[in-house]
Amino acid sequence: MSKKILIIEDDKIIKNIIEFLLKKENYEIEIAYDGLEGIEKIESFSPDLIITDIMLPFKSGLEVTSYSKKKYPKINVIVISSLGKEDLTVIEAFKLGADDLIAKPFNPIELVLRVKRFFI
Repeated sequence: MSKKILIIEDDKIIKNIIEFLLKKENYEIEIAYDGLEGIEKIESFSPDLIITDIMLPFKSGLEVTSYSKKKYPKINVIVISSLGKEDLTVIEAFKLGADDLIAKPFNPIELVLRVKRFFI
């Protein structure tokens, strides 16, 4: 079974942490630094899972979520947000089809466990 994950994160430190954790678990990783590049990589990389920040340059994580869920409903999406869980943006992410939410700062073990759930 394929285990391809697209990480869309403009913060290089957070991107490096997520990439390191998931490569250690033998996932195939592709990186995008903004929402527009993320949408392009959905097409070229065909991920099984997308991990996207909400606040991104050019296109937001909400736009990425909306695009991927409309065009590829089987791709799971985890939204990463430094916003509070009650925030309207987070509610909007779930309305657009996000499958999970991870709040920043996140626990690295929790992130890996949440990702693994989608590959069981």
